[in-house]
Amino acid sequence: MTGQATEPFSRRLRASTHEVHERAHHSSYMNALLDGRLTLDGYTALAEQYAFIYGTLEDAAATMSTDPVGGPFVIPELHRMPGLTADLDRLAGPGWRDRITPSPATSAYVERLTEVAFTWPGGYVAHQYTRYLGDLAGGQVVGKLLERSYGITGAGAQFYDFSALGSPSAFRTRYRTLLDDAPWDEAEHAHIMAETRRAFELNIAVLDDLADAVDVHAAA
Repeated sequence: MTGQATEPFSRRLRASTHEVHERAHHSSYMNALLDGRLTLDGYTALAEQYAFIYGTLEDAAATMSTDPVGGPFVIPELHRMPGLTADLDRLAGPGWRDRITPSPATSAYVERLTEVAFTWPGGYVAHQYTRYLGDLAGGQVVGKLLERSYGITGAGAQFYDFSALGSPSAFRTRYRTLLDDAPWDEAEHAHIMAETRRAFELNIAVLDDLADAVDVHAAA
């Protein structure tokens, strides 16, 4: 066996997505958000797009929950729609579901989720990994930013509350074990890594659409 084949899949997956993860983290929109340069409406625009993405991903989770390979990855404590719904009730007001529309990039993201996350366990995991592990890593930072910049705690910032998971470190260890123990061969590992990179690219496109929509350069 090669050295690559003996290295844990979780480590290889992280390494294979490092570059695209960094580009997402340092996108114009995320820079403006993390620097506190966005209005509250500018942040709300992100939450609105997330409603389409997470709604679809968590519909896929319901389907994947009975799959022998994908099922162990369906972890209800990760799910963001309950908190996101409460956030948008406060941020966007009653009836927000009837008013929001997906950006072109969000529509493309949802289309890809629909194609791969409902029937392919590796596809579900690729998109789950991209979304939730990133949210868990950045949640404390963004949650504190919402309080500092906009005075928001509780409803309005629940999307970033992962307290139901317990220790983030212990959860990450659990998740890495799931990745490493899943019955995937090297070809499937490569397929999942490619889909995970695609998921990050789809996320970057959403952030770029938002940067144009909220004019982050004017916020500078």
